[in-house]
Amino acid sequence: MKLNLDGLGITASIACAIHCAVLPLIFTSLPLLGVDLIQDKGFEFSMIGLAFAIGCYALWHGWKRHHHSFLPFTLLFAGFFFLVLKEILRTHLVWMVIPALVLIVSAHYLNYKLCRKANHCHTTDCNH
Repeated sequence: MKLNLDGLGITASIACAIHCAVLPLIFTSLPLLGVDLIQDKGFEFSMIGLAFAIGCYALWHGWKRHHHSFLPFTLLFAGFFFLVLKEILRTHLVWMVIPALVLIVSAHYLNYKLCRKANHCHTTDCNH
């Protein structure tokens, strides 16, 4: 069975968006129990780091083997810039999460489309 890395990246991005949107609603009572994941910067940066690692690997695979376009990387890095900025500023969370999600999912979708469109994998300009 072949793993679709872009599908995994899109799933991770959507899971991150759900985490950012739903976690505050579900876990608002956790501080009463002494657990505060919502404000834990270590947890948040770990989630961002995991999603970034998956995204970079998925895009690198598509870039190296198929399309050689840096545009998906540009979109991915811009999206993660907004996620990190959200954690640093801690203001206007929605206005940082929405463009982050759109950019990251767009990067994976573009990578997917470019991989499917690439027909040059056995020509002289390909390095594998």
